[in-house]
Parts: sequence; C-alpha cells; structure tokens
Amino acid sequence: MTPLKLSKKRQHTSPEDLALSHLTESHSLTLSKRDVARLERSAKKAAPKPAKEPGLLSRLLAEGAQSRHVPGDAGWNRRGGGPVNYIENPVEIQGSAVQVCGFWPFVNGAGLPTIGAPLGRHLLRNTLVTGDPISWFLNGIISNPSAFILGQPGLGKTSLVHRLLAVLSAWGVVPMILADSRPDYVPHIRALGGQVITFSPGQGHLNPLDLGPLVASLNEIDDEKARDIAIQEMISRRRSLMEGIASMMLGRPLKPHESTCLSVAINELDPELRRAPLIGDLVDFIRSRPEVLRQNVLAYDDDHEYDQRLQALLDALINLGPSGAYGDMFAKPSDAHITPGVPVVFDISGVNENDSVLVAAVQSLCWNLGSATVSAEQHLAAAGKRQRRTYFLVMDELWRILRASDDMVHFIDTITRLNRGRGIGQVMITHTMNDLRLSKDYLTATAWGFVERSALVFLGGLAPSEMGNLEEVFALSSKEKALMTDWTGEAVVDPKTNKASRRPGAGHFIMKVGKNPGTPFVTQLTDLEFQISDTNRAWEMVNK
Repeated sequence: MTPLKLSKKRQHTSPEDLALSHLTESHSLTLSKRDVARLERSAKKAAPKPAKEPGLLSRLLAEGAQSRHVPGDAGWNRRGGGPVNYIENPVEIQGSAVQVCGFWPFVNGAGLPTIGAPLGRHLLRNTLVTGDPISWFLNGIISNPSAFILGQPGLGKTSLVHRLLAVLSAWGVVPMILADSRPDYVPHIRALGGQVITFSPGQGHLNPLDLGPLVASLNEIDDEKARDIAIQEMISRRRSLMEGIASMMLGRPLKPHESTCLSVAINELDPELRRAPLIGDLVDFIRSRPEVLRQNVLAYDDDHEYDQRLQALLDALINLGPSGAYGDMFAKPSDAHITPGVPVVFDISGVNENDSVLVAAVQSLCWNLGSATVSAEQHLAAAGKRQRRTYFLVMDELWRILRASDDMVHFIDTITRLNRGRGIGQVMITHTMNDLRLSKDYLTATAWGFVERSALVFLGGLAPSEMGNLEEVFALSSKEKALMTDWTGEAVVDPKTNKASRRPGAGHFIMKVGKNPGTPFVTQLTDLEFQISDTNRAWEMVNK
C-alpha cells in the first residue's frame, strides 16, 4: 500500500473534512485511497439534503385543510359540509361569431336555425328555440306562411300568440286580430297603439255589404285589366260572405236560384263597389220584382211564383235587418273601418257566445273585412298607389265558426288559400282535432286540410284520446305523445300558501314542420308580456 499525504491546500467544507485536516496538520497522518473514499462517502451522507417539491397528494391535503374555512367550487370541504364530487355541465350559450369567439374552440353549432321570433327554451338542450311562419317562409324553411296551434284550454296557446305578435310587430309586420271574443288581445293591440273596433249588440254597426273605403279605391287603378281583376275579386268576396251569412240564418245551404238572385241583386245595386248598399236596400230591391231577377228565378209574369221561390232568401235577409233578431247590428252603415298599416283588433266579447249562429256570422264578417282590406291594399301597391305591407292574421276560436254552418268551412278554406299571395301570414288556434271533425266526411277532410297546409304546427298538452287523430296528420313518436299527455296534468296546491302553482304543462309545446321530428320547448313570458296576456282577468276580484 502506498501511503498518501494529504495536502494542506485541499478545501474542506464538511466537519469531517475539518477534523481530518486538523489531524493531518498536527500528526502528519497519511491515509490510503480506500480510507479517503470511505471518508468522502461518509461526508456526503452527513451533508444536508435539498428540500423536495410536495407531491400531488400532499398538495390536495393542504388545499383540503385550507378549504375547511373557505368554500370551494364543490361546497364546504369539512365534516357536515357536504362537498360533491360531480358538477353538472355548464349552461350552453348562443351568440354571433363576434360574441363567442373568445370561447374557441369550446363551442359547437346549434342544430336549429336561429331565425324568427324567440319562442322559448329547448326542453332537452336548454338552447334557444326560434321560429314564426313569416320569417321561416321568407327564408325558405317552410313553403307556406301559416301556422296552427292545438292544445287544451289554459296551457298557453294565447301566450304563445302574444309572443309572436310582440316580436313580429317590432319587425314591421302588422298584426290583425279579426275576432277577439274573450277579449284576449285588446290590451296588446292598445299597447301597440293600434285600432280597437268594438262590435256587438248595442255596440257598433257593421254593414256586411261594405268592404271598406280602401276597396272603393280600386277604381283608381290605371290599368284596366288589373282594375277589373281586383274589383271582381272583391265582388266574389262579398258574394261569398253574404251567401254564408244567409245560409246560417236559414240553417241550410242556399239553393242555386237563391244564390244566383242574391249575387245578381248585389251587383245591380253596386256593380263597381263605389257605394255599399244596406241590407234594407237589398230587401227592397228583391221585393220590387225587377225583370233581371224574374229571368233568373224563371217566374216571368207570375208574381206568386216569384215570391214563393225567393221567400226563404227574403226571410234570411229580413232577419239580418232592423226587424230581425239582431236589431240594427247589420242594418246600419259601418261605424268604423280598418285603417291599413295599423294593428287592429275586433272586440266581439259582447256577442252572446251561446248564440252560435250570431258568433259565427260576426266572426266571418270580421275575417272577410280584414282579408279584403289587405287584398285591396296589395292590388293598390302593385299599381303603385300605396306602400306594400306584410300582415299577420290571428284566427282564434276556430271551432265556433266551424260548428255554426257547413258552408263556413269552405269560406275559411277560400280565405286561407288566398292569404299567401296577398302578403298575409296567419295562425289558426283551436283546442283539439275533434274541433275539426264536422258533420260530413268531406267537410272534415276540408277542415283537416287547414292543419295539413299549415307548414308550422305547435302542439300543446292534449288528451291521450287525441293521439289517434293527430297520427292521421303527423308522424308522432312515442316520446312526443308521452310529452303531450304529460302536459295535461293539473297544478299542485302548496300546503303552506294554500295556492296552486301554474299547470306543469303551461307554455310547453312541440314545434313540428311537416312529419319531421318535433322540437319541444317552453315559453316563459316577461313581466310586461304577462300583464297584457293574462286570460284570467275575469277572476281577479275573486282572489282579492
């Protein structure tokens, strides 16, 4: 073994090295290489170790100890605090590319087009559901600007219409409620600064032969062919209306010679729609036995034959006159006419709802006046005489007019078929498909055609017995049928307040386009909307 003498120049940093240096300086100690290596290993073991980074478990324990005094995202992390280990997904949001660009790439496109009036919240996805018959028609989503709403009473059909009215009117569409029998829409139209026309026994007069001053303006159209087309359309509208009202008074359809004589008599009195005659003028003209009517009745020289063949028609017209059951409602000149371009509602709440014939006559008269006014404006706009506008026609309580007379289903069918070409979007509302089941199969098929032609359909809560009728028109899944039947449940009474909450299905609808799968949503009204759409005003004093 070769001895080794440690040099004094070696730097000693540990206590062992210092001790070793002291010994070598005083005693000239020599160590072998093995001893030096052993001493160096001992020195490394004795040196202080550097601090280690805390592990994941250590950090979680430390955070848990701290969260006992501060609640975290999952709740209080202490005994009895109840922290949860599952957090629901965040609420989905929707916006334009500018608004949501900061969320990239954590955004996904919605499955429904964000076009039309905001209707409510999707029941499954919690996203916004939008749509209305006019916006979707203009964007090519549906082929006809019409909608149909079905649902039991008290489940929000009227509230949904109020939402459509509010949004569409803000977009420049003119609302028209041409027969408000409750009234549900009068406060809304007043809030929009619109026109309220009250019509009922003792309140107002409407001459069924008077289609309004705008119709008389059709004679100002310069193009002769266009003028004749417009005037002939209005003449046809007036004739169809009078035939329908006369048939309701008789309780049967008019016979061919009665229909012919009624049309001829009206045209003889006012061939160009310049001066609307009264019901009394029409009765007097028929009673005078003019030659033009004798030829159509085939009673050339026999007064008795003439009177006998037209007596039933005269009875119906006299019943509409001042001596009839309805006084002077239809016998005097109209008190008010529709102002084009202004929201309008006909308040017919004063009409006795038990008189189904009168209700149907009033509804048909109001609907005809509204559609005739809009059609006349479109003819004048095409001729450069007026500005072209878009209207939204609300046809509520459809079942009333359908039950009054078989002829009225054809009257409504004619109006609804012409509306698209006149710039009119429409919505028809009734309770169930059974409302459209009429006395004869061919009439039922015509009424069901209203729903089939309505490109957009909203289905609310309906009884299980209705599912069979709906499946004849729509393709309904078992899930859709289950939803609609569940929405018919009654409200639950709170034992603390002894008051019932809203019915669980209120405001819930399935929006269907054709036979495609429907979109379930719930409409939630704002405070302002609720004030103008409350359909239970008649019960306010009972609760006070």
